[in-house]
Amino acid sequence: MKVKFLGHAAFCVEMDGKRLLFDPWIEGNPQSCISVEQLGHVDLVLVSHDHDDHIGQAFDICRRTGATLVAVHEIAVEAAKRGLRAVGVNVGGPARVEGLEVVVTPALHSSGRGIPVGFIVRSREGSVYHAGDTGLFYDIKLYAELYPVDIAMVPIGGHYTMDPLQAAVFTSLLKPRVVIPMHYNTFPAIRADPQVFAKEVTSRSRGTKVVVLKPCEEFEL
Repeated sequence: MKVKFLGHAAFCVEMDGKRLLFDPWIEGNPQSCISVEQLGHVDLVLVSHDHDDHIGQAFDICRRTGATLVAVHEIAVEAAKRGLRAVGVNVGGPARVEGLEVVVTPALHSSGRGIPVGFIVRSREGSVYHAGDTGLFYDIKLYAELYPVDIAMVPIGGHYTMDPLQAAVFTSLLKPRVVIPMHYNTFPAIRADPQVFAKEVTSRSRGTKVVVLKPCEEFEL
């Protein structure tokens, strides 16, 4: 299982022979290290909510690659109207998509269409959790007990989402094997030090490894 950071909240994950993109804001992203044309083959595009810095080029990527969009119902309906393959989901029991199990989690944020969500994706190789944009909430502990997470990607930038301290507490509830900070230092409003986050995680969740990635760096588990 391999995770590649594409900048801000965008990630490419390879698991069970599938390539997944999460929140693919590529064009116009100050942290972006790749172009849409360079993405190559994509199987699934997962969108946590429809703010521009998360939905990004999701529709265009699906059109170019034939990938299936996975998003909350209202966003999936819009994608289908545009002739794209889309699977609408919502917070609840797992969905099966392309042979993977997709668990949709709550996220404390806002969205123009539908509600903001996070995703736990489970495969034979392991599981990943992309939190999307969210504030701190305790219910993630219940999800982690039901669906243990190997690699988590959580926002730490503050202002719109959790800051490093809140994200560290969140991580202690989630207890992933590995946590990767995201959604920070893209704009002045979300300046944050990932090393502060790492220090707080270490003191609260000793079984979790913090991996700080630069754009286009990869981590393999």
